[in-house]
Amino acid sequence: MHVLSDVVATMLEWMKDLGYFGILFGLMVEVIPSEVVLAYAGYLVYDGRISFLGAVIFGTVGAVLQNWILYAIGRYGGRPFLDKYGKFLKIKKKHIDIAEGWFDKYGKGIVFTARFVPVMRQVISIPAGMARMSFGIFTLLTALASLPWSILFVYLGRSLGDNWDTIEEEAGKYIHEGILVALGLLIVYVVFKIVRSRNNKKSA
Repeated sequence: MHVLSDVVATMLEWMKDLGYFGILFGLMVEVIPSEVVLAYAGYLVYDGRISFLGAVIFGTVGAVLQNWILYAIGRYGGRPFLDKYGKFLKIKKKHIDIAEGWFDKYGKGIVFTARFVPVMRQVISIPAGMARMSFGIFTLLTALASLPWSILFVYLGRSLGDNWDTIEEEAGKYIHEGILVALGLLIVYVVFKIVRSRNNKKSA
């Protein structure tokens, strides 16, 4: 993958200058994919400009802040806002439909598991907002899922060093495994809900 377009190169220069806050800003606005932002953060760790722990912390916080924004869009703007402005935010209707279907079917637990699925990891925040999911639980699940994602890509970026911009090829196998783990967790969550529902009916 060749990521160094003019826009991306400019964003990365800002990240280099701003350090931790560059990671935070890069993830909040996501002009470039979060994987690229985090991998470059890993490169900055490799280059000795920032620490691994700091990169992971600010990467996780940046992801949470970004999803707060999407949650707010879903909660306060809803479908009317998205129908009108979604295209400017690069949010496709079909992805919202899928995310809303997942949320309706699997409940709030999908906010955690969907974080490991490309594209859906951001979009799932919108139906959570539409459903007025508890903000505290939403934040907790988002942070718990964003932490391992940040660790993975910062680690890979640091390991790749000067070749960090090949992150897409290197990360592919990990993303595939992450999706499988997410599906496994989702199955466990669904089974748990079914068992609990049956137990509640028996005790009623």
